[in-house]
Amino acid sequence: MPSLQAIEKLIGNTPIFDFSFLSPSSSVQLWAKLEWLQIGGSVKVRPAFFILKEAILSNKIQKDTILLDASSGNTGIAYATLGRALNIPVTLCVPENISIERKFILQTLGAELRYTSKFEGTDGAQEVAQQIYEKEPQKYYLANQYANEANWRAHYVTTGPEIWQQTSQSVTHFVCGLGTTGSFTGIARYLKQQNSSIQTIALQPSHAMHGLEGWKHLETAIVPSIFDPTLVDEYISIDTQEAYAAIKTFARKSGLFLSPSSAANLVGLLKVARQVSKGVLVTLLPDSGERYFEVLKDTLPSL
Repeated sequence: MPSLQAIEKLIGNTPIFDFSFLSPSSSVQLWAKLEWLQIGGSVKVRPAFFILKEAILSNKIQKDTILLDASSGNTGIAYATLGRALNIPVTLCVPENISIERKFILQTLGAELRYTSKFEGTDGAQEVAQQIYEKEPQKYYLANQYANEANWRAHYVTTGPEIWQQTSQSVTHFVCGLGTTGSFTGIARYLKQQNSSIQTIALQPSHAMHGLEGWKHLETAIVPSIFDPTLVDEYISIDTQEAYAAIKTFARKSGLFLSPSSAANLVGLLKVARQVSKGVLVTLLPDSGERYFEVLKDTLPSL
């Protein structure tokens, strides 16, 4: 089995892509981290690894302990990938309407899936995971990515410093969607410690019933306990249909086939770009569109 150290070398250090050709002004630079270019295929492998590493080193995960958590898909795939490599069994509570591609990947990696209501999203999945754990606490390690401090620390230690270095310490705005809120909290906290004038903009869906898988409409959802609202300089709402429509535009203009959440982040970045006269704006592209063919089946023919 690979060691923790060997796996850690496969995580992070993702490239940053120049989207400035989409900018409304030559004085506004646009950059985005291509987070699917690492083991696990998404940004979620960063917190998943930190959560697993801390649990292993603190003996919360021992021989035969099952890792248990709720996920809309990408963190689950990261857990399943790392769990398979480290010989740790994984049980996941996932909304029943996650994409067929994600279900296939999770099942192929050997994760046990407990399906929860599609109407309750990840909030409902969290409740089921808690119920499973309470019945057999000796059997499981409940990772609880929404409350686990290792989630945001992963981005504070890795993603934030990468952005700072890759922009030659010139980043002026960080723009990111809110899901578990780990990415936003960790990166915003790190960047503001480097330069308190950096603006950190949080994106969220425009409505409670949205199609941005993994994102949370904070006014109507359970707010993750790791979220630090004091780090938010501005909130911007993103419409699901606008994000979906942008997938085609971005594919044609950049050659990158983005997931709905990645497209939504880039839409948000462009909204901020129209508000400023000068700056270096950065966002994350959490994953590619390859895990969303079923979700995008009505859009794909036009791509």
